[in-house]
Amino acid sequence: MQFSEILGQEHIKSHLTRSADLGRIPHAQLFVGPEGSGTLAMAIAYAQYILCGNQNAENQGSNESCNLKFQKLSHPDLHFAYPTVTTDEVKKNPKSIDFITDWRKFISQNPYGGLFDWYAVLGVQNKQGEIRVDDAQEILKSLSLKSYEGGYKIMIVWMADKLNIAASNKLLKLLEEPPEKTVFILISENEEDIIQTIRSRCQVLHFNGLSEPIIAEALINREKADEKLAAKIAHQAQGNYNIALHLLHDDEDEHPFEQWFVTWVRAAFKAKGNAAAIQDLILWSEKIAGLGRETQKKFLEFCIEMFRQALLLNYETKSLVYFEPKVDKFKLENFAPFVNGNNIQDIFKELSDAMYHVERNGNAKIILTDLSIKLTRLIHKK
Repeated sequence: MQFSEILGQEHIKSHLTRSADLGRIPHAQLFVGPEGSGTLAMAIAYAQYILCGNQNAENQGSNESCNLKFQKLSHPDLHFAYPTVTTDEVKKNPKSIDFITDWRKFISQNPYGGLFDWYAVLGVQNKQGEIRVDDAQEILKSLSLKSYEGGYKIMIVWMADKLNIAASNKLLKLLEEPPEKTVFILISENEEDIIQTIRSRCQVLHFNGLSEPIIAEALINREKADEKLAAKIAHQAQGNYNIALHLLHDDEDEHPFEQWFVTWVRAAFKAKGNAAAIQDLILWSEKIAGLGRETQKKFLEFCIEMFRQALLLNYETKSLVYFEPKVDKFKLENFAPFVNGNNIQDIFKELSDAMYHVERNGNAKIILTDLSIKLTRLIHKK
């Protein structure tokens, strides 16, 4: 992965290359940005720039063999840590190294992939991914050795907000007193979820979502998409190139979030003053509760965005509305009047609370049934 392959983020590319050229490479950096903005791709390109000595010419001369190693993500001085779970193959104490083949394949297919995509590769089911103390121990072991090629050693920690407390504390010591020529690149979508003592030891770089022209151009040139379709998808993607790829390839069928949402709000409308319709909400809650926790959290995030889109449409800010419903006979224009300033804060609060309780292993059926009953009241609030 080279800087020339990264979409947008020109100011960050310039900062990273300039600092590397001057030999001013911080021992710990934190890349913070939304999904699909290119944080992981940028980290790999930065690592390649440093380890391969790519200054001024990213793929010429003596650095060509090094760049070939990066194409397979097999450079011996490049290390990764990322969230994992137990699986049929790894039944106890999972570590990043146990899944390195899957990880390399995942990045090769889409370096803009998100956490939910990685969990789909792992097959998390009802588990939640973490970076555990065993990973931190593996990091200590890897970085205590001399570099294979006599230069820097680079550790990329993807989704560093998934470090548990034990792993964070062990990693903190290494960040305080790093071995010589060791570079940490931590990546996160949620900076505040990383403990303050780790954040304070990192130089933080913030990534913005990608612009619509950049996404559209990438879809046309890299994915051979039609210009009109590329422009439409770029608008819907809202700065997230990963979502743009999913929309282009129509990958959403496995988890029909929109259908689940429409079924839910329709049942909530009917349930007010209709005791029999409560049964539909309970059945819906049971269905969603049968999904994995990560899918439930992702679906609740989708619900928040749907209500936000309805609110924007209700307040006539159509230029900010990008969602186009596909479910039969569901129109955002008809739904929007029921989402307003009197109920939106309460709806957001209930959805956020539900996500919080699901993440902390609450009983999903009870959480979702309670949320559904509250929605029947809130959605009719004028």
